[in-house]
Amino acid sequence: MDRDYVIIGAGSAGCAMAYRLAEAGKTVTVIEFGGSDAGPFINMPGALSYPMNMPLYDWGLKTEPEPHLGGRVLATPRGKVIGGSSSINGMVYVRGHAKDYDLWAEMGADGWSYADVLPYFKRMETSHGGSGPDWRGSNGPLHVSRGPRDNPLFNAFIEAGRAAGYPVTEDYNGRQQEGFGPMEATIHRGKRWSAASAYLRPALKTGRVAMVRGLARRVVIEDGRAVGVEIDSKAGRQLIRARQEVIIAASSLNSPKLLMLSGFGPEAHLREHGIEVLADRPGVGANLQDHMEIYMQYQASQPVTLYKYWNLFGKAWVGANWLLLNRGPGTSNQFESCGFIRSAAGKEYPDIQYHFLPIAVRYDGKAAAGGHGFQVHVGPMRSKSRGSVTLRSNRPEDAPVIRFNYMSHPEDWVDFRACVRLTREVFAQAPMAQYVKQEIQPGADIQTDAGIDAFIRDHAESAYHPCGTARMGRASDPMAVVDPECRVIGVEGLRLADSSIFPQVTNGNLNGPSIMTGEKAADHILGRQPLPPSNQEPWINPDWRVSQR
Repeated sequence: MDRDYVIIGAGSAGCAMAYRLAEAGKTVTVIEFGGSDAGPFINMPGALSYPMNMPLYDWGLKTEPEPHLGGRVLATPRGKVIGGSSSINGMVYVRGHAKDYDLWAEMGADGWSYADVLPYFKRMETSHGGSGPDWRGSNGPLHVSRGPRDNPLFNAFIEAGRAAGYPVTEDYNGRQQEGFGPMEATIHRGKRWSAASAYLRPALKTGRVAMVRGLARRVVIEDGRAVGVEIDSKAGRQLIRARQEVIIAASSLNSPKLLMLSGFGPEAHLREHGIEVLADRPGVGANLQDHMEIYMQYQASQPVTLYKYWNLFGKAWVGANWLLLNRGPGTSNQFESCGFIRSAAGKEYPDIQYHFLPIAVRYDGKAAAGGHGFQVHVGPMRSKSRGSVTLRSNRPEDAPVIRFNYMSHPEDWVDFRACVRLTREVFAQAPMAQYVKQEIQPGADIQTDAGIDAFIRDHAESAYHPCGTARMGRASDPMAVVDPECRVIGVEGLRLADSSIFPQVTNGNLNGPSIMTGEKAADHILGRQPLPPSNQEPWINPDWRVSQR
């Protein structure tokens, strides 16, 4: 059955668009390759290290050997499940800094300044504990909550930031991002609140949205217009037709791949793979960006960490409490306090982010040596390194070639060294120092630039925030892939809306901005007047020119 719209990808932006289009009375087919998001590994916030390491839920994509990281190959998890990466991520909710969006507008994304996007952030959320109606939403589909901060380490981290001279912010998603404070998460009533929970399931209940399971092979173009999507499903190869438009929302790694397989991309690269060129767009797959981070780990002088649960009995107790009583550590992602600071005087707004965690553990769930410990994930927010996503072959089943080119810009090393030194200073403050026995990693003996650089080269990890591979800009910009209404340049009836279109990576985790992109794109697709711009004035540190804090 033909429907008005076909959306490729039931991820953060795709679910939001399906919901808003259905709300407007339109019919939608959502194509999704991944399976169900049922089960405790996805729904229990405390189990977040599991789904992104499970082939059942993750595409299993990997980078090519990264030349500036000693040739390491890094995992780049993307959700292969209903809800996309919002079903396997760390559930941290960060809108980004107001200046990020003003920069987008300056880069050609007209109508995407902070004043333009704040109303969409408000429309999409129900904020539990934010800074009130001027800044936060109260009746949107996406529930955003705060952890209880029962563990004394959470507040010790915030107070250590204050003692080091940094601001404290009550709501980094409100007027003031800069500073230390409580962290927010897409958790509702003790369970992960993904885009599938917030948007897709309610949309399916309307009867106007249907989900088709299959692998999207290419967008089908007839006479210069997108008319449908060719998929491989259990029923074989078929064409899913759209009466009005096709919308790609398949992630910043798979969306550019799909564009190229459909004939949109750098001409020479498409010809190399025997693909007919419909539009020579060199920006497709270019401009790949991400956040990198290191885990600075400390041994605890007191047994106050989550390590006491890090055994078979402890995990069973946490799981049973969550499953039967909906309480205990399993109801939280354990990222309950955070910080956003500037690395140097002259930086107008924060460029370093902290996620604090009351256990020393790797993202794959392996505990660090030394028993009781804690860690902070820290990294620069605005790396100047750029990479690319290209085709491995013209076969849709094959993973794309992913080259982030991490740490290829010399300023990234300067910024990362600042992360290490500023963090050590925070942990030396009295509120935190009382809990520190010793530094596990990098280790107190690593002090020189060369020593810190070697640690970064060996241990820096992706924060899993890839974006930018189908950049939004003015139609006259040769490197832009979509215009400010998310229309793919060079074809009719085709849009793209997900983190691919970000001109530059935002300050913080990308799930919130990705959902906002789907929300705003839905109004463009429906031909509506965008929501009226906000006139709220975000806080910028008045001493930013002369002071680092």
